[in-house]
Amino acid sequence: MSLFTDESRGNEFADGFDPTVDDARLRARRVGWLLLSLTLFGVFGLAVLPSPYVIERPGPVFDTLGTVTVDGDEVPLIEIPTEPTYDTEGSLSLLTVNVFGNRDQPPTWFEVIGAWLDPSQAVVPVDAVFPEGVSTEDRREQSRIDMENSQQEAIAAALRAIGEPYESQLRVVEAVADGPSDGTIRPDDIIVAVNDVPVRDVTALRAEIATNGITDPVSIDIVRAGSDRTVEVTPQLSEGDDPVPVIGVLIAGEYVFPFEVNIELQNVGGPSAGMMFALGIIDKLTPDSLAGGEDVAGTGTIAADGTVGPIGGIVQKMYGAVDAGAEWFLAPIDNCNEVVGNVPGDLEVFAVASLDDAIEVLQTIADNGDLTELTRCER
Repeated sequence: MSLFTDESRGNEFADGFDPTVDDARLRARRVGWLLLSLTLFGVFGLAVLPSPYVIERPGPVFDTLGTVTVDGDEVPLIEIPTEPTYDTEGSLSLLTVNVFGNRDQPPTWFEVIGAWLDPSQAVVPVDAVFPEGVSTEDRREQSRIDMENSQQEAIAAALRAIGEPYESQLRVVEAVADGPSDGTIRPDDIIVAVNDVPVRDVTALRAEIATNGITDPVSIDIVRAGSDRTVEVTPQLSEGDDPVPVIGVLIAGEYVFPFEVNIELQNVGGPSAGMMFALGIIDKLTPDSLAGGEDVAGTGTIAADGTVGPIGGIVQKMYGAVDAGAEWFLAPIDNCNEVVGNVPGDLEVFAVASLDDAIEVLQTIADNGDLTELTRCER
């Protein structure tokens, strides 16, 4: 090894060795390790740090014409034990949405980013699904009541569609603590009319309260322990992204039907299966197959008068329909803004505003009719 002298600096260096270059390499290496450490820390943080969101994913699909498993046994999802029923063909499936996470156990940022990249999933603020001050148990109870009401409304709508008469009433299950009706309306009160307008179902009750608004008290005619009386309650806005006037009571629609209809669906809550329940009941009680043996899925709330209402998670439900093999999909017309641009695969989506609209779509499909005449979701 030869040596040379840097006369200007009076230093000797070995051939190929420069401390200035060596220091630069050392600094670059340190910066590299620092960036790598920060990256690993960031990835670790995304993997474990909670987020203020929950994730909606496609849930199980249930054929209303098929069976479900209850305590290890296969039973009809819809059973009408005392009436003649007819063989059905194809499927009329209801869709569900799984919510991943809650206030106590939110998803991590890593999981949220994964959901953002998946078109079949939706990232939703936790407040929209689990409002502040509403416990998970309260939400489950409300969801259970909504499902029970939905089933009753579906039976009523189906019987209306085939011309079977029935009786109905609205019974108070509970007045929400510190709500507008707390101390005024009691459990087991029967709500008869709102502002002198008779109400026979939950949909009619909600409509009259919405018409009244939150500025003035609403007059409610009730029957309590066999006695008629009138009370006044000032509605307030509900929690959530789409607040509406409410009086703060949990209501059960009680119907007196001419025969028994049993709907068996465990661990599923909410009102969004109503329309498909009604279609399944009609298909079983009428001789012809509604959809001609085709595989149809759909979603939407139902009122006793046949009105179909909007639901949440429709994009996830469309993906669930495709995964289940459905070719046709019935969507509430009020959800069209979410449907447009988000339809997966070759799924044929029709917009319906009522049970009669849904029946028309199914019969057109069964008859190989002109589908261009049916309503679609448009921008």
